[in-house]
Amino acid sequence: MTSRTVVRRTLAAAAVLALAAGCSARAADRSPGAAGPGPGDAVSAVPSPSDDGRPRGEGIEPSERPAPATRTTEPEPETETETETTKGKGEKEKERERRETGGAVLMRQGDQGERVRELQARLAQIGWFDTNPSSFYGTVTAASVRGFQGKRGLPSTGSVTTVTWDRLLGMTKRPTRAELDGRTVNKPKAKPDPRCLDGRVLCISKTTRTLSWIVDGTVRSTMDVRFGSQYTPTREGVFSVFLKSRDHVSTLYDTPMPYALFFSGGQAVHYSAEFAADGYRGASHGCVNVRDRAAVAALFDQVRTGDKVVVHW
Repeated sequence: MTSRTVVRRTLAAAAVLALAAGCSARAADRSPGAAGPGPGDAVSAVPSPSDDGRPRGEGIEPSERPAPATRTTEPEPETETETETTKGKGEKEKERERRETGGAVLMRQGDQGERVRELQARLAQIGWFDTNPSSFYGTVTAASVRGFQGKRGLPSTGSVTTVTWDRLLGMTKRPTRAELDGRTVNKPKAKPDPRCLDGRVLCISKTTRTLSWIVDGTVRSTMDVRFGSQYTPTREGVFSVFLKSRDHVSTLYDTPMPYALFFSGGQAVHYSAEFAADGYRGASHGCVNVRDRAAVAALFDQVRTGDKVVVHW
């Protein structure tokens, strides 16, 4: 054997070894069972021929293409995950409706019964129902509920929803028989605002619609009050009495304002004959109306110019 023949055989063996090493490397780069060429594989630009000699995928009309495999098994029932998803969407929709309406409706206009009577008695405890409970849900009750809802940022529907009822239960006590019959009203004691506990203070709560005369943390008297409408609201905050006028008459509305205690511009605490006659069906022009003439007359005599006034929720 010549040296030239030996060299040729040596080079051929090296080429075979190199090709084998390259295939092993490409196989290692792909996961088992991976389809298609791997990194470094040569890709032919010409499709492989079909059984009839034509290139696969070319020149075949849709009608000639193999039909998809026919499903032989019955469709699987809806999975648990899909059911839960559908159910979740339904719950989200219900939750959205509850937020917009304030919950499910428990009582509405036209209803009647003992539960309506309890509703009216509870509203009376916090000054939102000014007539005797009748057990009939009429326009007056609907207006009272609407006002209660609006003051607390709830949807003002006039119907008692679960949210409205829960809020009312949290602010009132179970009515007594005397309250349900309209013979008395037991107003729950509201916790005074911390700003009312120091010095001589007219503490006025928009939540309970009451005015409490508090001296050094002790409540001397409490009376029903009403406030301005949404167009002429009673201002909130800390003020002081700057003027007392026993027989005052409004120069703006030409109406009597007996026992007026002015605390913010033209707004004052004073007796209102209209409030005494009509109750909460009306509103002031921004003043704090008192319907108990004897109570506000006694208050007028005790309050001094400079005493603090706190109007709060």
